Amino acid sequence: MAKFINEVSRTFSEYLLIPGFTSKDCVPNKVDLRTPLVKFKKGEEPSLHLNIPFVSVIMQSVSDDNMAIALAKNGGVSFIYGSQSIESQAAMVQRVKNHKSGFVTSRANLTPDSTLADAIALKEKTGFSTFGITNDGTSNGKLLGILTGRDYRPSRDPKDAPVKNYMTPFEKLIYANEGVTLGEANDIIWENKLNCLPVVDKNQNLLYFVFRKDYESHKENPLELSDSNKRLIVGAGINTRDYKERVPALVEAGVDVVCMDSSDGYSIWQKETLDWIRAKYGDKVKVGAGNVVDRDGFNYLAEAGADFIKIGVGGGSICITREQKGIGRGQATAVIEVAAARDEYFKKTGVYIPICSDGGLVQDYHMVLALAMGADFLMMGRYFARFDESPTRKLLIGGNYVKEYWGEGSNRARNWQRYDMGGEAALKFEEGVDSYVPYAGSLKSNLDLTLGKMKSTMCSCGVTNLKELKEEGKITLVSATSIVEGGAHDVIVKQAQK
Repeated sequence: MAKFINEVSRTFSEYLLIPGFTSKDCVPNKVDLRTPLVKFKKGEEPSLHLNIPFVSVIMQSVSDDNMAIALAKNGGVSFIYGSQSIESQAAMVQRVKNHKSGFVTSRANLTPDSTLADAIALKEKTGFSTFGITNDGTSNGKLLGILTGRDYRPSRDPKDAPVKNYMTPFEKLIYANEGVTLGEANDIIWENKLNCLPVVDKNQNLLYFVFRKDYESHKENPLELSDSNKRLIVGAGINTRDYKERVPALVEAGVDVVCMDSSDGYSIWQKETLDWIRAKYGDKVKVGAGNVVDRDGFNYLAEAGADFIKIGVGGGSICITREQKGIGRGQATAVIEVAAARDEYFKKTGVYIPICSDGGLVQDYHMVLALAMGADFLMMGRYFARFDESPTRKLLIGGNYVKEYWGEGSNRARNWQRYDMGGEAALKFEEGVDSYVPYAGSLKSNLDLTLGKMKSTMCSCGVTNLKELKEEGKITLVSATSIVEGGAHDVIVKQAQK
């Protein structure tokens, strides 16, 4: 007979935070969300930290180089998905490390012989309205012109007409040469009343665009997360199969931290991967491990040498592992137990290993609950998949804009390495779904709102940093009736006027 855990497995929605004393100093602009990313010894500082407790999930539909750049500018870290070729993933990492703030690599390009139909399709797919027209249609080809949404009328102009009939040709463009500073580029934009400025090399190859609309956002990024050389911090996902080839390529590309992407972290495969990385690189390469849901799983990976440990099995919005395999645990219960194990390990060894809650977050207040329960930072997928910066298509369905979002265990991703149980290399059944999420706009505007809510909640708890939240926060279990009471009830809610 199996061992029974009689404690109910609970989710974040079953808890609320109890208000604490709010002093005059406890105001949102004084709340500090800085948190450790990797392990450190008592009395020392971690070699890597986060300015906000957010990282983006290791998924094809969420974390590419564009998301990594946007999130690092706002204080978090993306783990670029590993279910792609080693060369492609390393190139993404390198693009993040080579990124120059304010200089945007063009992600929407056409050739002069592309048609307006191609331009319209590309706009629908990417959401971009400014296209670099290059000789080969790549982001670094020879720049021959620029096409914007103001240059053609989709309703009247022939769809089969080539874009060269509508683009502004290179000889009529105002551009900047390689080596221009951001300040100089912005001066050119303002002096010439431009919306965008292309930057080219000595051979007229397109390097970057600098946009007028980005001027304010690039003036100041107080939470930007960068290394000692002022390069953005970036992470990458790895698996337990090709790590001997993938990790060296990622290190060569400049990756700051890697994380094993697995639905089951309590395995010999993760220990073998950690052993190999430690033997080759020592402690220079920072490695996250997981996922686990209990004390035993945490202690196993802690002893194996993990730099941080992820919590969660089956709680993601696109994950169906619990349905398919009957494996998992309520995310709140998992976080509480693993956090207790983390604290016990710290008390015993003097080594603090950060823990990351991965999945199960539906409402913004759940984020504060997870942190109060002991998580050091949060890994999210659905949250980030909704934004312009995610790599998926924006579609109009049923009168509403949505973005595609699929799980790594879905047939679309075919990321069998994430669900590797050893033996034959094949994904026998799905553990994720293919779906849509409501389109929400830019990362920064949504992130600012979420962080504002979190800081307000923390002030209501009477705390101004995450350490205080863990030590002084008070949490209560709520009944089903209390959950109903917490929303609008016993009234007729007015419908918004259109």
